[in-house]
Amino acid sequence: MQKETKSKINKAAYMGILLLGIVSLMGDVVYEGSGGIIPDYLKFLGATGVIAGLVVGFGEFLGNAVRLFSGLLADTTRAYWLFIFLGYGLIVSVPLLRVSATLEVAIILILLERLGKALRAPSRDAVLSIVSKEVGAGKAFGIHEFLDQVGAILGPLLVATLMFSTKNNYSYTFSFLFIPFLILLVVLAYTYKKIGYKTTVETSKAAERKEKLPKFFYIYTFAVLMNTVGLMSAKLILFRASELLNPQGLQWIVPLMYLLIQGVDAPTALGAGYAYDKFGIKILVLPFTLSIFPALFAMSNNELPTLIAASVFSGLVLGMQESIYRAAVSQLTPVASRGTAYGLFNVVYGFGELVSGGIFGLFIDLQMSLVAVMFYAVAFQLVAIALLLKVKRE
Repeated sequence: MQKETKSKINKAAYMGILLLGIVSLMGDVVYEGSGGIIPDYLKFLGATGVIAGLVVGFGEFLGNAVRLFSGLLADTTRAYWLFIFLGYGLIVSVPLLRVSATLEVAIILILLERLGKALRAPSRDAVLSIVSKEVGAGKAFGIHEFLDQVGAILGPLLVATLMFSTKNNYSYTFSFLFIPFLILLVVLAYTYKKIGYKTTVETSKAAERKEKLPKFFYIYTFAVLMNTVGLMSAKLILFRASELLNPQGLQWIVPLMYLLIQGVDAPTALGAGYAYDKFGIKILVLPFTLSIFPALFAMSNNELPTLIAASVFSGLVLGMQESIYRAAVSQLTPVASRGTAYGLFNVVYGFGELVSGGIFGLFIDLQMSLVAVMFYAVAFQLVAIALLLKVKRE
């Protein structure tokens, strides 16, 4: 009887993980689909390397900085699903890029989409950690990220096809993304119907035993900051590819490179999640070490094979970032403060991406030497690994 009850609980948990994963899948079809052409679109509208790097970096910073407030407010009000609906609703900014005739309008819409991610992410991760508590955080976040990345593969593939078939028509491509956005809203409504009540009850019970965030959570968060500051973003790798391919009229290859990144990301996330449940936080030494290589390959020259290699390493790191980095937060923090923890974690993570975007964008514009880039990347990852090992000891 007890075994049968546990089986039913596990089945319900996996159903919740699956539904949340499908919601993220549809969201990624839209905003990750556009991610492959946004750097090129910014360049088309007149952006330099520094501007593109800062827009991408500030977008990630905004998409993470606001999470502190949305996570704290979600923990206080327990209105997790309200933030989830608002956040996913703002993905509409992506198809609306079709109306952006100027660089300024495009930047505003790009930042609005990132704001939406800031509103939904802490609440979604908190709900996911609650739904999956019986089956393991590593598996849950790994499965969720795998489904998320299926969307991140389908999106760039769809966009690349549209760009190729329309001879690089940005307006038509962005307009078409209204269709997966509407599907997203339908799936999200169904998910709330199936698991919304259960997660609301669980979080309400947890509120009665609220606890402070522990010291080792802050050390871990700082380790991730160092890791992120020393990691070249995938969007800047695509910007480098755009510099190479744009003069040849081959912009449609850029989203295919983004497709490669997401294609590596998906299975990596799934495997990393299971490895995390088996080996614990020490497994993060691997993505911290691999974070050195995207910049080294992307900055070594401006040839397609090395940019492809940079994309592969970027996909490996991203797969682990989006699964086991988040899984570690759930292990290090109490349930009642988890929205706040995810919010704070992502503020720091986003700040790291802002700094990284500006610095690596400057490196591109200045054509910085490979030795200087290597020294910068290695130094930050060594500090990150040292802090991570300190968390493991504590």
